[in-house]
Amino acid sequence: MLEHKFKQLEKIFSEMEQALIAYSGGVDSTLVAKIAYDVLGDQSLAITAESPSLLPEELEDARIQAATIGITHEIVQTHEMDNLNYTSNPINRCYFCKSELHDTLKPLALQRGYPYVVDGVNADDLQDYRPGIQAAKERGARSPLAEVGLTKAEVRQLSKQLGLSWWDKPAQPCLSSRFPYGEAITVGKLQRVGRAEIYLRKLGFSNLRVRSEGDTARIELPPEQIKQFVLAVELPQVVAAFQEFGFVYVTLDLEGYRSGKLNRILKPEELGVRA
Repeated sequence: MLEHKFKQLEKIFSEMEQALIAYSGGVDSTLVAKIAYDVLGDQSLAITAESPSLLPEELEDARIQAATIGITHEIVQTHEMDNLNYTSNPINRCYFCKSELHDTLKPLALQRGYPYVVDGVNADDLQDYRPGIQAAKERGARSPLAEVGLTKAEVRQLSKQLGLSWWDKPAQPCLSSRFPYGEAITVGKLQRVGRAEIYLRKLGFSNLRVRSEGDTARIELPPEQIKQFVLAVELPQVVAAFQEFGFVYVTLDLEGYRSGKLNRILKPEELGVRA
């Protein structure tokens, strides 16, 4: 089954002949970039959007991974922080983020002669509340992984089979996802969340979130790592570091990390919200 989906992906890119990849450096878009380059060679191009919502470390990872693959990689600036529809953080915030991204990439693709902009949306993403997917579709972007039904687990499995050393890289959505809907997003808030997560990564905890709500930081770790964290880390030092970053209170979520947790507050009728 996985081999069949892989062949379908190769066929999709072969039929495209040229493709520009919306490349975040995450495991999904990196797999897309890998297959696109293997099929199309120099007729593929990976573009990463740089903005305050992207950790500098993630941008550096994207550069390294693209160089390893061999695909041409460029950086563009996006300006979603200039859009009040984004910074006011409504429940469809991601719609405006992806609108900015694809309104930047589509003209660039046409200017360079690339008929397709391709992203890393996978089949599992279609089962969650992802208003950004709608924005990409409206602008003609294609999602080959979703088109062939490739799930997140299969993305990792195929990445491993293709020899990509980052196949098990934790998911790292934009930093704006750390804030509850309705709380305004600022560059300063994004920076303090980013610094806090980098600090915890350096302590050896890679799969985590620092949720920000007002002056409070809530650390989310996989449930099986919570006890290890409490026993192995000097908690007063963590609190002091977070306070230096700008937080006043620091808490540990006893339920543990779970993707999409902030969407729990959404009502069923809100899940159909569009811009």
